[in-house]
Amino acid sequence: MTKLDYANWVSTKFIYGPLIVSIPFLGLSFISPVFAIVAALCLLISAYFVYARYKFSPRGGGIQPKIWGRLLDQLGWDGEGQALDIGCGNGPLVVALAQRHLQACVIGIDYWGRAWDYSKAVCERNAEIGGVADRTNFQKASASALPFEDGFFDAAVSNFVFHEVHDVRDKRELVREALRVVKKGGRFAFQDYFVVNVLYGELDDLLETIKDWGIAEVSFLDTSTSDFIPRALKLPFMLGKIGIIYGTK
Repeated sequence: MTKLDYANWVSTKFIYGPLIVSIPFLGLSFISPVFAIVAALCLLISAYFVYARYKFSPRGGGIQPKIWGRLLDQLGWDGEGQALDIGCGNGPLVVALAQRHLQACVIGIDYWGRAWDYSKAVCERNAEIGGVADRTNFQKASASALPFEDGFFDAAVSNFVFHEVHDVRDKRELVREALRVVKKGGRFAFQDYFVVNVLYGELDDLLETIKDWGIAEVSFLDTSTSDFIPRALKLPFMLGKIGIIYGTK
């Protein structure tokens, strides 16, 4: 049976990069213990990302689909109409939404590109394998300028995308753009590093700002405390600062 290909969040470059860097330092370690220390640190970094990649994989506990499921559980959408996934990657949320809501049509947008192991072709193949190809569509677009009219969608989701959009300095504007395309009364659920002040400012201020945009209901869920996330993955640069902003427009 053909398997869905959603890729692993931990790229192999995070494993092989430090490993390769360690080699010359190991060779120089006989000159000074400093080189040995640097080599050991590189090997430790590589080992950490081996562990992280394993835990994200289906064999290691499947943390990725658990995080996706937590996000979709907060959406609270009835499945009537159309939904948008902003930064769909290889399409896991698009497929999952279409499978959860049998009458829904779901669109996924992404900029894709060489930096990621994602593509439109893989999205379409996953939708075919998942049995939802007739109710899904994938388009190349940026989260900073969504190619849809105001209030076009009944629901919108996004997972770990906004902080990666480099052409917008104030990441709150990406949240605003995402909400623009949701109709009044529609649902939304966005997961990102919302508690990192350098990206979004103070959390309470962010929530108040969103309300000031005319949003009816907005709440925050700290997903970094989820019991399925191992302590070693709760470091700030991994999953220690994640959370979901969700509600009704």
